[in-house]
Amino acid sequence: MVFSSHIFVFYFLALVLGAYYLAPASWRHLVLTLASYAFYAWWNPWFVFLMLGSTWIDYRCGKMVGAEGASGARRKTGVWISVSVNLGVLAFFKYAGFFAKNVSGLAVALGLGEVALPPFFYQIILPVGISFYTFQSMSYTIDIYRGHARPAPDFLGFACYVSMFPQLVAGPIVRYGSVAEQIRRRVHTVGGFTYGLTRFNFGFAKKILLANPAGELADICFGAGAGSLSAPAAWIGVCAYAFQIYFDFSAYSDMAIGLGRMFGFRFPENFDSPYKSKSITEFWRRWHISLSSFLRDYLYIPLGGNRRGPARNYINLMLVMLIGGLWHGAQWTFIAWGGIHGAMLALERMVGGSSRYAGVPAPVKVAVTFVVVLITWVFFRAENFEVAGRYLGAMFGVAPVEPSAALTLAQVTRPAALFFMAVCFFAAFAMPRTAEILRTLTAGKAALGLLLLALGLSLMFSQGFNPFLYFQF
Repeated sequence: MVFSSHIFVFYFLALVLGAYYLAPASWRHLVLTLASYAFYAWWNPWFVFLMLGSTWIDYRCGKMVGAEGASGARRKTGVWISVSVNLGVLAFFKYAGFFAKNVSGLAVALGLGEVALPPFFYQIILPVGISFYTFQSMSYTIDIYRGHARPAPDFLGFACYVSMFPQLVAGPIVRYGSVAEQIRRRVHTVGGFTYGLTRFNFGFAKKILLANPAGELADICFGAGAGSLSAPAAWIGVCAYAFQIYFDFSAYSDMAIGLGRMFGFRFPENFDSPYKSKSITEFWRRWHISLSSFLRDYLYIPLGGNRRGPARNYINLMLVMLIGGLWHGAQWTFIAWGGIHGAMLALERMVGGSSRYAGVPAPVKVAVTFVVVLITWVFFRAENFEVAGRYLGAMFGVAPVEPSAALTLAQVTRPAALFFMAVCFFAAFAMPRTAEILRTLTAGKAALGLLLLALGLSLMFSQGFNPFLYFQF
């Protein structure tokens, strides 16, 4: 079940809102938690027990770490149990097959023969959203250990936090300390609900009207065979993918934030017009903000950050981004994507103080940054290095071009396609982000949101292409 489906909009959300607001205040956590588990069970009912089990372990570890008078050894043990369980679950479901495949490949390369691993290593199904909710659960015990949060007073409230369906499967990553008071006591107002509904409507329209069409253009180009892609088509295709992943994920975040407000919660912002960035460093302050801050606070700073000299700082940046790439998927191209970003972050640290760099006009910096991001998106989108290399070769005109490339170019340079790409550029580079548009909610903006929802719903039924990219992470 995805947010941009008639089942969610017309049935699930309507039923949950009705049950939530009709229930006594003391029952609302239970209603929201049961609804969240039902939402998650829609993909695979068995994975509900996995999430429930890890939630219980983290809840008990939080009590262990935060117990009054607990010894330092007991507190550390609680943290290590929580971190080990969460990372162990994530490693097994997300990386066991990757590990098995690469161990076998390495053995063959060394002349040792193929390693016969149990077949189930290659048949493990990835639970939806596991990367997000394991990070949230893990941060809970770490924050209690650091004194940034207090243990949840009851299991139901903590289960509600972990399983909350608006942000369960694709974020934003919400830390317990930021919503602990809201779980205990939150205010429901007509204004807050109206804002939430309008924010959801804007995100829904962004997904249907921008992300999905951009994805169709990207698929045409990335699906083109060898020699079927000219340089202009390749650049259009990678721009289309850049807009697809941005509008898709930011739309989900808008809808998640809006749904949270409809239930009385305030979730953190997750995007801040990232393609307007003048450097890769700034890009990571604006892109997937909840993940960037998580990696900074729980990995980069504990590794030493920039406190141990320039060389160690560059190593830390590379390590964090390599791990960030691996977090996105068990694939070498994701690791390469993270490595390129890490290298660019380190390079910017080295030359950032240069007066020559500081004097470059802002539009040039934005353009250069966007081109670098586009190149990295090729690795993020490609199935393997061969496909990535072929696509990059087409972008820079060094790959052979067959007559069939004219057909691909004709598909992505139709007047309607070019007009749509112009709209995407305008939306990404000229328009303010949704949060800024709705900073002051007026009747006109609320009415516009309803109009966008109606338009999005009408087009949703005619679209056969409706993926949510970050569900796979």
